[in-house]
Amino acid sequence: MDKETRADDAEGFRLAADIGGTFTDIVLEGRGSRWSHKTLTTYDAPERAILDGIRILLGQAGIAARDVSIVVHGMTLATNAVLERRGARTALLTTQGFRDTLEIGYETRYDATDLMLVKQVPLVPRELRLTVAERISAKGEVLVPLDEQALVSVASELRALDVESLAIGFLHSYANGAHEERVRAILKDLLPGLSISISSEVCPEIREYERMSTVCANAYVQPLVEAYLDRLRSRLDEMGIAAPAFLMGSAGGIIPLDIAKRIPIRLIESGPAGGAVLSASIARELALPKVLSFDMGGTTAKICFIEDGEPHIAPVFEFDRQARFRKGSGLPLRTPVVELVEIGAGGGSIASIDALGRIAVGPHSAGSEPGPVSYGRGGTKPTVTDSDLVLSRLDPDNFAGGSIRLDRAGAERALLAEVGDPISVDAVEAAFGVVEIVDETMANAARVHAAELGRELSEHVMIAFGGAAPLHAGRLAEKLGISSFIVPRNAGVGSALGFLRAPMAFDVVQTALTRLGEFDAARVAGFLTSLRRKGDELVASFALDYELAASFSCAMRYSGQGYEIAVSVASSQPTADELRVAFEAEYSRLFGRIIPGGEIEVLSWQLRLSRQTWRPGPVPAEPAPLEAAHAGIRRVFEPRLKVHTDHLILWRSELQPGARFEGPAIVVEDETSTIVPASFRGSVDGLGNLMLTRKEGAQP
Repeated sequence: MDKETRADDAEGFRLAADIGGTFTDIVLEGRGSRWSHKTLTTYDAPERAILDGIRILLGQAGIAARDVSIVVHGMTLATNAVLERRGARTALLTTQGFRDTLEIGYETRYDATDLMLVKQVPLVPRELRLTVAERISAKGEVLVPLDEQALVSVASELRALDVESLAIGFLHSYANGAHEERVRAILKDLLPGLSISISSEVCPEIREYERMSTVCANAYVQPLVEAYLDRLRSRLDEMGIAAPAFLMGSAGGIIPLDIAKRIPIRLIESGPAGGAVLSASIARELALPKVLSFDMGGTTAKICFIEDGEPHIAPVFEFDRQARFRKGSGLPLRTPVVELVEIGAGGGSIASIDALGRIAVGPHSAGSEPGPVSYGRGGTKPTVTDSDLVLSRLDPDNFAGGSIRLDRAGAERALLAEVGDPISVDAVEAAFGVVEIVDETMANAARVHAAELGRELSEHVMIAFGGAAPLHAGRLAEKLGISSFIVPRNAGVGSALGFLRAPMAFDVVQTALTRLGEFDAARVAGFLTSLRRKGDELVASFALDYELAASFSCAMRYSGQGYEIAVSVASSQPTADELRVAFEAEYSRLFGRIIPGGEIEVLSWQLRLSRQTWRPGPVPAEPAPLEAAHAGIRRVFEPRLKVHTDHLILWRSELQPGARFEGPAIVVEDETSTIVPASFRGSVDGLGNLMLTRKEGAQP
């Protein structure tokens, strides 16, 4: 149990649960205290791990299930279903003549010089893509009426194809969704058990390929997510937890369970978004203007930039990038999302030797079943966790609070068989190669992301959390030239902790092309009023007993440009001049200049209804320095020096604010361990954060 003076106790006990690809994390806060638990994810019934963890925490806190006032949940179920291509068997119904939109894409090559280029494989193969006669114009006018008679044969074909879910995406349905809504109603009657997603509800925005890709992804994960959330709600009720349940959305806000079931694509980066919220809250607490958020769990690693205490929210997310994270090589999803890079590099990432005789790590993961070889649960393929163990970074008797005893001998045998023997190195050298490859993979992803956003990595402070991140953050900082990194309290369950700091937020987006040169203030005000009404109706359907603050933003560009930027709208009745000034200020900030006299237009409008659920408290004064007491010495392999060196062992629970220590060291806690390289020194600030700073003169 940890003391937490910044939790908002006015709402009672607050519970958060995060399902990862390997571990499930649960956090309980209330009455100024915090309890946390980490357990292996149960793939056959993911809710089982959550419920078991909740029982443990309720017992530790000494409270009843009825004392819980809110449950916030995040998960990687949707994310991993798309990454691993294990979603529902999904079909697409689209406008006649547009069957191949998913393969045509942007009609570009993300690497014009690669003669062996492999494009992203669509979630819906061609044999499952059907068409029907209908046509809507870009202004929402009906050009070709919907052929309702043809839907009978469409239903027969879908039945013969044995699909579980259907995505409906018609041309220009963002301007008029009547045809999609009519098709859904007819097919619901003809195929009552079929899950149906329509693009005018999931993504009512311009750009045909992105809209089709998004609605297909929504349909692909909906049966899996809906069935899981229904089971979870039922089990919570049986346990006696009647508190409202919310899901962590990909845009950094929590949303009601019913919205999550209907539009699960908004959960695609659920867990990572919680981690970004945690980093943003710490950045605000410590007044850090530039932060690199680094989250590494058992299956994936996530990297996100935080500026002035806020993560950047992007209107489009490119998921599962191929070809060394090249832009354009992923699956485009048009939904508001915290902008980050996610890669298949986690503690459970499997190591092997590729066709060229090189060590390769990921993207496939051993997960929790069977898990790394060292877990002793039947795994045979060596992983990053096995390599960390062989390098003595992990204590086999104190992993996950002692709940899992690690098998070092088994890890060594697997590393030799799969990595060492094929390239004639011993187990330690093989383990070193594996962790160096995974660290370099993450460093390269950070460099590419920084280049795309125009950021200088060395100017940032890294915040590391997740079960595996503190083990690798020091080496990653060395590779990126970052001079300081922070490991917050309860870093091992960081995303779940971030859920409790996330605002409640509902986003409503709608395309409505508006040129500032032809600006009709009354029409725009009416449109924003309509958008607000739609948002209010959505919120009212969940019977919330508190008000939400409204804010507007829009996607703007110079006419003729292919991409737009997000601009805040000061009021619900903006003028053309106000929008122009706001756009030029943001455009100049991003690109260093404006285009004098350029015609400006608004492409889409967005409403966010939100309410803060957490507030930072006062930051304690700088604690007086004191020498940290260590609990022993362990010989650990130091990647930068390529030799074993003595590392101080420090128990985080015994480190008081003001404690100082020198690297190399290992800070051990139940949920993770922090490796402090020889090039860094550490301290504990007044909030209990581990502050690691590069020693003067130390070289990366």
